[in-house]
Order: sequence, then structure tokens, then C-alpha cells
Amino acid sequence: MTKKYASLKSIASYIPPKCIKNSDFEEILDTSDEWIQKRTGIQMRYFASPEQNSSDLGVEAAKLAIKRSNLKIEEIDLVIVATLSPDFLGMPSTACLLSTKLGIKNRPAFDISTACSGFIYLLALAKSFIESGTYENILIVGAEKISSILDFTDRSTSVLFGDGAGAAIISTTTQKEHSILDVHISSDGAYSDYLLTPRTLKGSHFLEENLIPQYLQMKGNETFKLAVKTLTNDVEEIMKKNNIDVNSIDFFIPHQANLRIISAVGEQLKFSPQQVVVTVHKYGNTSAASIPMAMNDIYEDGKLKNGDLMLLDAFGGGLTWGSALVHFNGN
Repeated sequence: MTKKYASLKSIASYIPPKCIKNSDFEEILDTSDEWIQKRTGIQMRYFASPEQNSSDLGVEAAKLAIKRSNLKIEEIDLVIVATLSPDFLGMPSTACLLSTKLGIKNRPAFDISTACSGFIYLLALAKSFIESGTYENILIVGAEKISSILDFTDRSTSVLFGDGAGAAIISTTTQKEHSILDVHISSDGAYSDYLLTPRTLKGSHFLEENLIPQYLQMKGNETFKLAVKTLTNDVEEIMKKNNIDVNSIDFFIPHQANLRIISAVGEQLKFSPQQVVVTVHKYGNTSAASIPMAMNDIYEDGKLKNGDLMLLDAFGGGLTWGSALVHFNGN
């Protein structure tokens, strides 16, 4: 029997229409464009309109990914969405809503919640489903309306994030040189308080009040230090395991959270500036949409070619992290 591999058949993204520049925050916060750029590298980000939800952003990216894959809607076997800003709390899943909006019927759909590591986790799931023979064509989507969970009185978090979506089709191939070579994912809940969005839980008495703010919260300095160490170690591990060196990588696409983290990890791993993909200055941190949006940028710029080997790396709330070695198998 011919061995089946999973391949990245297409990539696409969607950026909402409203551009928010750093200077826009000067009107509501004690901050400045210089302060934000110096600490994060971010110059702007995009926010969804009030009527747009994460599923709506994801639909636009998914439509383009499906079109670029040359597949029909009926050929999609499974839909998985990664998001930390779902349309609804708990149910229905954003994936179910997205599937319906795309016209995908009678197919499984579900969400995962692994924050900024979402796209890496999606790749791990899709790879397993494909290689087991369970499905042949899987739509994976990272979609975020993070503006809906930001505290715009907190300059340490509100200036960092943006909205957007990235989508990809993962399909079966028999050619290993065009496949997703390896995916590594991990987590450690001991650091869960580094990045979180608290939920107000009803107390034991119906008159009790719970005033926990339901906004994204982050311990910035602690997260920065742990992210650099964890991402570097994880990349070294996956490259060693697969006997691949830095020179074999066409593009290193890290999660776009902070330019200082990207630079620190890139330098420690000895990647050249030409290998490292940076889009954080344009979009901010778009969590699960970050990596596919960055990948789509180099695709639309004509840089990403069929057969190119990408090294992906992400770190997010949970804490979760992961890395992947992925050949591009698109047109």
C-alpha cells in the first residue's frame, strides 16, 4: 500500500478593513507611537467592524484557500478552527458557524483553544487525520477578533493585538518531499496565569456578585523571557530530530507577537534576516491567525514556491507551544 502523507495545498488570509495606527492609541492611553514601536515593533493593526465576528473573518480566508486549492466545497471532509475569541462562549463552535456560511454540509467541524499556538496544533491534528486515512481534504482556520476581548484602558495589552484570519487546505499526497514533515506540540498549565481571559462564574448564591474583568490579561516580562527560551529549545529539538540544519530552511515563520522575541529567537538559532518572516509591524499579534497570515504574505509576494521548506514556531496561552517543518505544496 502506498504511504499517505499530509501536505499544505493552499494558504490564504483575510484582513479586516479598519486600520488602527499607534497614533490612534495616543488619544485614549498614556502611550505614543515611539513607545509602542520600541517595545514591540508594531506600527499598526486591523480591527474587525462591529458586525463582523471571528467566523466571518475566517470565512473570507477559507473561501480563498479553497479556491487556491482547486477543490470543490463538497470535497472538504473536515473543518477545524483555532481561536481564542470565538463567536460564542462554549457553543456553538465557530467551526460549525463557519462551515454553514461556506455551504459545507454534513461534515464534522470543531474548535480548539490553544491561543497563539493554534495553527501549529491545527497542523498536528490535520496531519494525523490525513495519515491515518480518516480524511483526505481538511480545512484549517485560525480566526481572531481579539479586539472584542481587549481592555482599552490597559496599554500593556491593548496595543499588542489585531484581528484577522488565516486558512489552509491540508490534503493527501504520496510524495514525502511535498509533505508536512513533522509537527511538535506541547503545553504546561503551571504557567496558565501568564496569559489568560478570565470568565465570570456564577457564585454559589444567586445574589453574589463576581467582578472579575473578562478581558485578556498578560504578564508581559515573564511571558517574554519564557517564550524566547521555549521557542528556541523547541526549534532546536525538531531540527535535530529530523536531521535538518538552518541552511535547509527556506523560511522561518515564527508567531508574530513581538519583534524583540522574533529577533532574539532568530539570532539564537542563527537564521539570516532573509529567512525570517516578519509581519508583526503590519498586523500586530493576531494569535491563531498570525502564522498563516505571515505565510500568506510571502505567498502573495511571490516568494513562497512549491517545494519550499518552512519552519513554523509558536508560543501562546495555556501555556502552549509548538513547531512544524512544512513543505509548501501549492501553486
